[in-house]
Amino acid sequence: MLLLIPGMMCDARMWGKLAGLPPVLHADITGASTGADSVQALATAILQTAPDSFDLAGLSMGGIVAMEVLRQAPQRVRRLALLDTNPRAELPEVQALRAPQIARAFAGDLAGVMADMIPRYFAQHQETLANLCLDMALDLGPQTFARQSRALRDRPDQTATLATFKGPTLVLMGAHDQLCPRDRHDQMHAAMPQSRLTIIPDAGHIPPLENPQATQTALRNWLDQPC
Repeated sequence: MLLLIPGMMCDARMWGKLAGLPPVLHADITGASTGADSVQALATAILQTAPDSFDLAGLSMGGIVAMEVLRQAPQRVRRLALLDTNPRAELPEVQALRAPQIARAFAGDLAGVMADMIPRYFAQHQETLANLCLDMALDLGPQTFARQSRALRDRPDQTATLATFKGPTLVLMGAHDQLCPRDRHDQMHAAMPQSRLTIIPDAGHIPPLENPQATQTALRNWLDQPC
């Protein structure tokens, strides 16, 4: 079983139409049913319903939660894929932006908050993909935005967690990712010498949408590695 964790304010649609992969389980990181607003609580909730053993892939915030899943239950993760994500704690200058964004979302301007963020998601503007990201965010709503923002703001550094994992690992990023730069991925790759570092051309922060064929090939190659 492949467990996929989406990015902030995204759902299963973020992964596009993944072809040639094993059965997929889409994790819920909205906190809607539990009120979870920390990566620790979100990971715990995922583990309560996940299979006893699984392959794990997360993108952006999904990767951050995936690292916490690994920290809590390393014996259950067979393979690990971290896409366009960041193992570090959040920088103070980014933390400072969270409260004003949450206030705007609760004041009825979630669309405006997302409109400020979405242009940085892609290597080049693609209206269809931008509209998809906006639709996902508006479907999830301001309460989810607030919970996920707090979780990202307060997350721990997971570099030490990654260094303990020895299974097949993929570290993947879009070549033009503006949100999670190359140095974050180099750091994860260095922490896990067994990992494969893959750079997806013609893609920014969400390669499964911008360059699905190359992303799917990388994921299939990762899943073909023996445990």
